[in-house]
Amino acid sequence: MGERGVLVEGVRAYGLIAGMWLRAGMTYRASFAATLVGNLVMTGLDFVAILLMFSQVDSLGGWSLPEVALLYGLSVTSFGIADLVLGSMDVLGARMRDGSFDTLLVRPAPVLAQVGADRFAPRRLGRIVQGAVVLGWALVSVDVDWSVPKVLLVPVMVVSGAAIFSAVFVAGAAFQIFAQDAAEVQNAFTYGGTTLLQYPPSVFGKDLVRGATFLVPLAFVNWVPVCHLLGRPYPVGLPPWVSFASPLVAVACCVPAGLAWRAALRAYRSTGS
Repeated sequence: MGERGVLVEGVRAYGLIAGMWLRAGMTYRASFAATLVGNLVMTGLDFVAILLMFSQVDSLGGWSLPEVALLYGLSVTSFGIADLVLGSMDVLGARMRDGSFDTLLVRPAPVLAQVGADRFAPRRLGRIVQGAVVLGWALVSVDVDWSVPKVLLVPVMVVSGAAIFSAVFVAGAAFQIFAQDAAEVQNAFTYGGTTLLQYPPSVFGKDLVRGATFLVPLAFVNWVPVCHLLGRPYPVGLPPWVSFASPLVAVACCVPAGLAWRAALRAYRSTGS
């Protein structure tokens, strides 16, 4: 089976497994609605903290509330999509410890699709909805001289950001296989990364900004393109054209993440139990 056939089979397997968990989750509709609303409220507390900060100050690192809300909405929405699709990757270590990961290896379906769709949780839609609401308000409130390229840049940021976070999820899962768990390391770059991006780069040290730009390029989720939208210079002096490089960065992240996943599967030696 060629690469295209594997991809099609993976998407098909993912859809079947995710659909099974979706039907299971919708069995008790009241419980589903309650968990969805609860997830929305819990994720919204992060933005409440930002509102509380702005009740005491006029700007944060030189950024106004609508500008910070723009960063927040892009980060949370992009991460929410990746978390919905691949959020189960962070429990891979537990699967390896109890031996259930081995059962996935013998099934006639791509392992990545099985792990990603495992325990597919539609309650995670709450994070996406909450982030999209804040993003919509920010786009209306922020002071931007809109043009066609800038308007098109917004959905490009969301899609590219989701792809970048997805690549981090997959790379983190590969690391868990090599390290025999270490889910906390993955969470530092996924959940920690989205929290980092909710605040302006100007409030962080130059070394941290460089690391988030060149080492793990999370900055291309929102920091770099938003600086272009707002007419702000980027802290590490990147050329203007990189503001539109998020799709290229997403591809540059996904390819090595996929290769790392393949290498990790080849290196896996089971639990021995």
